[in-house]
Amino acid sequence: MAVAPAPVEREPLPRPRRLGPRDVLRLGGHGMRTRPLRAVLSALGIAIGIAAMIAVVSIPASSAAALRAELAALGPNLLTAQPGQTFGGDDAELPETAVPMVRRIAPVTAVSATGTVSATVRRSDRVPAGETSGLAVYAATPDLLDTLRGSVHSGRFLDAVAERFPAVVLGSEAATRLGIDQVTPGSPRQVWIDGQWFTVIGVLDKLPLAPEIERSVLVGWTLAQERLGFGGNPGVIYLRAEEAQVESVRSVLGATISPERPNEVQVRLPSEALAAQRLADSSYNALFLALGGVALLVGGVGVANTMVIAVLERRREIGLRRALGATRRQVRGQFLAESVLLSSLGGLVGVLVGVGVTAGYALTKNWPAVFPPLALAGGVAVAALTGALAGMYPAMRAARLAPTEALA
Repeated sequence: MAVAPAPVEREPLPRPRRLGPRDVLRLGGHGMRTRPLRAVLSALGIAIGIAAMIAVVSIPASSAAALRAELAALGPNLLTAQPGQTFGGDDAELPETAVPMVRRIAPVTAVSATGTVSATVRRSDRVPAGETSGLAVYAATPDLLDTLRGSVHSGRFLDAVAERFPAVVLGSEAATRLGIDQVTPGSPRQVWIDGQWFTVIGVLDKLPLAPEIERSVLVGWTLAQERLGFGGNPGVIYLRAEEAQVESVRSVLGATISPERPNEVQVRLPSEALAAQRLADSSYNALFLALGGVALLVGGVGVANTMVIAVLERRREIGLRRALGATRRQVRGQFLAESVLLSSLGGLVGVLVGVGVTAGYALTKNWPAVFPPLALAGGVAVAALTGALAGMYPAMRAARLAPTEALA
């Protein structure tokens, strides 16, 4: 009776080796190194999208920091009061006693005023009367500059002596339009106001909280009454109040200036207008953010397209790796890692470009460059997530290839 041969014991198949993170990254970077131009072009869309997002987030942050610093220097406690309209629709008028009445409010620390003079200013008497360059003539007192916390760019401001003589001080914009940027003591410049020559004794720096002063020519209060027909009624009252009491002073200012007709007094906080202006300047941020998102989406599609082409071009490589024992998971991880690396590279470049654009723009505006840390870290993270989503389908497609099919 024949004896059946003993079954041959087969050695167990070797278990596939697990690839560590360094191995996966090395395999992912292999495709980028072999096709550098394609990798750069694919990452470009990601870089543009991330750069736009970083700039859109950082530029408003820089603007806000500059605004806070500017308001801290100028003081957010400046209030203005000016006449509104009567019930009949006519222009109201502030009483001559308005400034002394405002000075009696306890939290008020400084007060001054300007008055509108019905006269025109020209470079010389040869300029036609209609060409006023859009400038106004205001009567002012020597304490106006201190109340506004302004500074003199050249020359000096009105004082007790200068306000009685035909002398004027120009706002920064008025000086530019009249072509008088500097005051030279040896050869003073003059302007023509209401048929009279006035000597320019000073030019002011910019006054962001009082832009109307920048476009004006300031004449002494007493002189304006004596020579220019000024009636003495203040046109705009400027006052400083204790910062903790600004709203309290604001609520009683109209009744203090004009007890009988408080509704005819308009009270404003210029710092609010300045903040609103900055907000209007950044109204296109949402649009740029959307454009950055579109660029990021296009970049993601470009990465996905690159990875699909890479799978088609590297079929033999995939088949050879599968034949040598690489698992589907390892092939999938290789192409997914390549996609994430490609997008992360674009995101890193985009962050650097966004930082450079923000720094350059802030430098031109004399702003501090502010970069929210969350935006910088989030830019690279968003890029990596985009790469993972874009590379998911190509990686799964590469993993589904059978060795025989890939090598055929």
